[in-house]
Amino acid sequence: MHKQFPQFPRTEVAGVSLPRMLIGSNWMLGFSHTSASADAQIRERFSKKEDFLPMFEEYMKHGIDAVMAPFSPSNILTDAVKYAEDKLGKKITIISTPVINVDDNTNARAEAEATIKANAELGATFCLIQHSSAEQLVNRNTKTIDRISDYTKMIRDAGMIPGITAHMPEIIMYSDQNEYDIETYTQIYNPLGFLMQVEIEFISKIINNAKKPVMTVKAMAAGRITPYVGFNFVWNTIRERDMITVGATSVHEVAECVEISHAALERRYPDIDGRSSPDTKQDAFGK
Repeated sequence: MHKQFPQFPRTEVAGVSLPRMLIGSNWMLGFSHTSASADAQIRERFSKKEDFLPMFEEYMKHGIDAVMAPFSPSNILTDAVKYAEDKLGKKITIISTPVINVDDNTNARAEAEATIKANAELGATFCLIQHSSAEQLVNRNTKTIDRISDYTKMIRDAGMIPGITAHMPEIIMYSDQNEYDIETYTQIYNPLGFLMQVEIEFISKIINNAKKPVMTVKAMAAGRITPYVGFNFVWNTIRERDMITVGATSVHEVAECVEISHAALERRYPDIDGRSSPDTKQDAFGK
């Protein structure tokens, strides 16, 4: 018999059930936020669609069945998700974060629409406009995201749920203030303040006041802080409707992140092994 694992808590976004832990993609696609050599090491580890299967299997046995990534027809993760679904016999919810051309002309709009339609054809449920595109439209003077409704309509017309990824905290604020057709947003959030544009306390306030569920990213500051520190901070300062996107490079890291997260949510100490040391016969190691 297969071992039964506790299933991760879930939330709901626009009527779609999602696990509160989402599968991140940077640590499988080679976006380390560390160095070119680290990027290359990740890409070498995940060079074929088959390489991703153990990762998806580990996530999914805990009920974590949604992945966020910049999907495209040429993206290896696109094939990897389909391969995993076939092998595991389970559906994976795709949260795509495409880069689109937001220039204000006919050709650019046609290109943006083609990109969005391609994401729908890949089977994406959610289409979150990539921050590098969306932030070009932000007008801090008028407190608006100009022409964002053009693109959310394209997303709706393609049969997907619209959202936006945000580095700028104003993205969430202006989306809510202007009642744009945005069902969810991402926001960088970690206790180190890594890549966050304003103080941690202010980002926390934005997340907790957001009208829609927030998908937080970079809880571990791209590996700069430990999972224990990152998860205990983020899980205990977001709402029950919000999520954390978690990237990993091995099944062991996935299992550890899941256990630490369960423990943080249950307010207990996690069942994890200590770190290795040349001499573990030290009082501080508890051995």
